[in-house]
Amino acid sequence: MAKKKQNDTPETVAVAEITEQNISETLEQNYMPYAMSVIVSRALPEIDGFKPSHRKLLYTMYKMGLLNGQRTKSANIVGSTMHLNPHGDGAIYETMVRLAKGNESLLHPFIDSKGNFGKVYSRDMAYAASRYTEAKLAPICAELFGEIDRDTVDFVPNYDNTTKEPTLLPTTFPNLLVTPNLGIAVSMASNICSFNLGEVVRTTIAFIKDPNVDLFETLPAPDFSTGGEIIFDPKEMGEIYRTGRGSFRIRARWRYDKANNLIEVYEIPYTTTVENIIDKVAELVKAGKLKEISDIRDESDINGLKLTIDLKRGTDPDKLMAKLYKQTTLQDSFGANFNILIAGMPRVLGVAEILDEWVSWRVECVKRRVYFDLSKKKDRLHLLKGLKTILLDIDKAISIIRETEEEAEVVPNLMIGFGIDEAQAEYIAEIKLRNINREYILKRVEETAELEREIEDLEDLLHSRSRINQIIIAELKAVEKKYGIPRRSQIIYEDSVVEISEEDTVEDYPVNVFFTKESYFKKITPQSLRMSGEHKLKDGDEIVASFETTNRDEVLFFTNKGQAYKCRLNDFDDTKTSVLGDYLPAKLGMDDGEVAVSMCLLGDYSGSVVFAFENGKVARVPLSSYETKTNRRRLTGAVSTKSALVAAIGIHGEEDMVLISTEPRAVAFNTAAIPLKTTRDTQGVAVMTLKAKHHVENAKLFANSDIKDMARFRSRSLPVAGALLRPEDLGVEQMVLE
Repeated sequence: MAKKKQNDTPETVAVAEITEQNISETLEQNYMPYAMSVIVSRALPEIDGFKPSHRKLLYTMYKMGLLNGQRTKSANIVGSTMHLNPHGDGAIYETMVRLAKGNESLLHPFIDSKGNFGKVYSRDMAYAASRYTEAKLAPICAELFGEIDRDTVDFVPNYDNTTKEPTLLPTTFPNLLVTPNLGIAVSMASNICSFNLGEVVRTTIAFIKDPNVDLFETLPAPDFSTGGEIIFDPKEMGEIYRTGRGSFRIRARWRYDKANNLIEVYEIPYTTTVENIIDKVAELVKAGKLKEISDIRDESDINGLKLTIDLKRGTDPDKLMAKLYKQTTLQDSFGANFNILIAGMPRVLGVAEILDEWVSWRVECVKRRVYFDLSKKKDRLHLLKGLKTILLDIDKAISIIRETEEEAEVVPNLMIGFGIDEAQAEYIAEIKLRNINREYILKRVEETAELEREIEDLEDLLHSRSRINQIIIAELKAVEKKYGIPRRSQIIYEDSVVEISEEDTVEDYPVNVFFTKESYFKKITPQSLRMSGEHKLKDGDEIVASFETTNRDEVLFFTNKGQAYKCRLNDFDDTKTSVLGDYLPAKLGMDDGEVAVSMCLLGDYSGSVVFAFENGKVARVPLSSYETKTNRRRLTGAVSTKSALVAAIGIHGEEDMVLISTEPRAVAFNTAAIPLKTTRDTQGVAVMTLKAKHHVENAKLFANSDIKDMARFRSRSLPVAGALLRPEDLGVEQMVLE
């Protein structure tokens, strides 16, 4: 309740009422209608293979007479489409661009375009404005609209109830599998790859004859407008065909020009663009990971796509392309998700299920078409039967008409005089006098007999599934004959693909790595190290670990928050001692307040890592526990957080180590005394007992420490307090006053 001010009158007091509502009710009442609208009316295709935006655009063009007429300006089409699709001219034109022949998005474009419509394989090649381009429907659209006026599909009012539009288009072929579709709805998405029209038609015919047919015999793999090579894996492709979900790989096609020492890429995966490929290659060249390439450029023209890669002398083109397939989108994966609206409900279907649904829907379309024709013929027969009744006594009919004083009474008098209905009487009343002759009468009698035979045949057809199937098959064969094209995407089998490991793409050479107390990291080649001076470090910083290794090795950085970051040394640029190096929290994207405490080289994962904690405990975990099948960078639960980590030291076999506390005391022990635990965040076992206010501040391999006499710091049992460190233990000579 709002507070009343002193100068408020009773009439001016505003009252604010707050009504509590359950969050689930709010979502159901406000968000769910929006979500369902996106799913049902925008993002997902239906059984005819179109989304609402596609259907509205194509139907508008059909009503404009653009199936057989001349092209018109795209702006004219866009404006007319807004009678059905009020989402703005920009969205409509983008839909039109994708359906156009010039964009090359579809194997069988539905729009015959003229002008610049961009290219599906180019991110930066923008399409021209709608006022500059022209379009009409492509010939294949006859398969969409050929029977739309014969009651094959339902019509509904448009958004302002001024006209009607079809809910589906009566496609005579399974367009759902021929036209690729990508849609993102709310909480679900759809990504349907395209297949070759001829293969889809043959598969559909085989499926109609035998629903248990092996689909791979006639539908070996998808087919894309941009071509490329599909790497066929029977297991993964079978999963897609069976469930409607899965992924397969597709890669570019190329040729080598030996005379000019260059590679020409002329087909790329449907899922990428030329600009993405060039950007990635340039990034790898700049990082020194692709030293075989001297230049890369886009030379696409009116003849099609061409990506040219200039090679350095002595480069093996096959090995280079293997590296490019591995490191760029010249080889990409297509994630299939056959999510389709069936009777208004989203369903993920396999290929056989899609064909089953399409055939059932197509049978219904044919039945509705037959019933429409049957109704028309029955109406015609009914009129002719009325005419036949009149012709038995034509003089009587003429007499009735002549003796009728008012025109409005002609039809009722004919109905009374011959016992016919109004429709028959209207038809007879409209017959011209010149048609009341023997020839006309004989033709109408013959037409009656022919109609009776046709009606009998159509009624039989309505009740014969086998005859309807034959009609569908005949229509499918006609579609293949008219519009079938050769496959564009070649199929190669997985066992013929030469795979290279990630190590093969990384140049291998010796390096020295340095890790500092303040979480800085440097990778320096031996040659650069020999020619350099002292390390540049921040004030108060110091190098706490250094190793000699190779550029292909992996490294783990353990942090103060119990996480580990795993990366390859080739992820770091070669540097010099005169720079600070990479600041690991920024380089690896660590959380706020997280810093690297220690590092460990992984090698072949055959050893173990020893963790020393401030509370005097030590843990030992096999390096294999940090091996992952994926290229995950961040590993959670990598080390115990019960006490602060002092050091993580990789070892092979058993080693002597030393812990040093702040007192200062030291304990020497062999790692054999520390049991090996497979749990990465194990707390370890106590090795050193500590006095109050003291903690372990350092841990090293004994060989790397400055302690001279290891025996003085050993003990038969653990944990122990350790022996006090003296200057002579570190080899420091005391000054003697004389």
